[in-house]
Amino acid sequence: MLYYIFRFLEQYDIPGAHLWSYISFRALLTLIFALLISAWFGEKFIKWMKRRKIFETERDPSIDPFGVEKKGVPTMGGIIIIVSILIPVILLCRIRNIYIILMIVTTLWLGFLGFMDDYIKIFKRNKEGLKGKYKIVGQVSIGFIVGLTLWLSPDAVVRENVQVQQHNQEIVVKHKKEAVKSLQTTIPFVKNHNLNYSEVLGFLGKYKVAAGWVIFVLMTILVVTAVSNGANLNDGMDGMCAGNSAIIGVALGVLAYVSAHIGFASYFDIMYIPQTEELVVFLCAFVGAMVGFLWYNAFPAQVFMGDTGSLTIGGIIGVCAVIIHKELLLPILCGIFFIESLSVIIQTQWFKYQKRKGKRVRVFRATPIHDNFRKLDSQLDATSTYILKGWPHRPFHESKITIRFWITTIILAALTIITLKMR
Repeated sequence: MLYYIFRFLEQYDIPGAHLWSYISFRALLTLIFALLISAWFGEKFIKWMKRRKIFETERDPSIDPFGVEKKGVPTMGGIIIIVSILIPVILLCRIRNIYIILMIVTTLWLGFLGFMDDYIKIFKRNKEGLKGKYKIVGQVSIGFIVGLTLWLSPDAVVRENVQVQQHNQEIVVKHKKEAVKSLQTTIPFVKNHNLNYSEVLGFLGKYKVAAGWVIFVLMTILVVTAVSNGANLNDGMDGMCAGNSAIIGVALGVLAYVSAHIGFASYFDIMYIPQTEELVVFLCAFVGAMVGFLWYNAFPAQVFMGDTGSLTIGGIIGVCAVIIHKELLLPILCGIFFIESLSVIIQTQWFKYQKRKGKRVRVFRATPIHDNFRKLDSQLDATSTYILKGWPHRPFHESKITIRFWITTIILAALTIITLKMR
């Protein structure tokens, strides 16, 4: 909104109006606004929730060997995050941008899905919350909408990168003049950095492009669902998910910026994607909201984000990566989310397999994997056998686990960006 107002005023030579045309100015201003809104609104929200005694369903105290109390802490803090993202974005972004529209829709859609889950847990006193099948339907639906929009929208185009050999035998990277619909995506550790979904289905002949777009939509659904659930599983300790997501948001902001800058896109030999510079502004709001939320969510937490926040966070990360054609970098960038999800899958599937053989065998002490590091051997189920019993040798306080997970995510984020120059 303010962007359009000041761009209008620029024609009348209003001092300072031209600043609003700079992405760096709007991005940093958005970050500050989001942080301040999160910090200010967070305090009001927590007091309001406490006055009405709207608290998190009591967590299992046996999980924490240090006896940290988790009673009387308000939840649904994801509302703080959503408000802190949307207000600066609406004020400072070009909201007619197709990518910003998709990000706003994703935020509201998954925010509502998470809100319904938290509402059932709190007001219906049902610890299970929204049934899993409804969550999956909601996640798949927004993934389908995003994928289909990127397929059909004439505004969602890229200028593909090509390597050209000069007369002096030097190889330089150039971008095609015309912006086109593209099924290419960036893939790490290979020479030309690109994978074309349609070429994978080359055996389909003239139908390979249509089939490639179907694969793209299915990949979008998979990415949004997987990252959203991964963020949800990672939200188990004070500050864990918010801190990891802020770091991931910074890395995505860097990737979005270089993808929107033709000079940097040539340097890194990646596609040039016009209009994605607005994603940098959105991601600055995202990072600011995360950092502001950490003011209250860091140990000991004064508020939990709940599924309202975690499902939204994962969806934002997934959709942003798909838009800038970097979804295949997510297993590295979101490695913590991936490991959390994988640990749950391994634990449940192995237990079911062994149970059919009449045995009760588990791999970890507890899952998601962060819980494995804070549970004592003495707290384990005596009727079950644990493959990794005794690892680690002693439990860690959740604040130490959280910070070490943050450090791991920083390393993974740096590695993700480095992969653009690794062939």
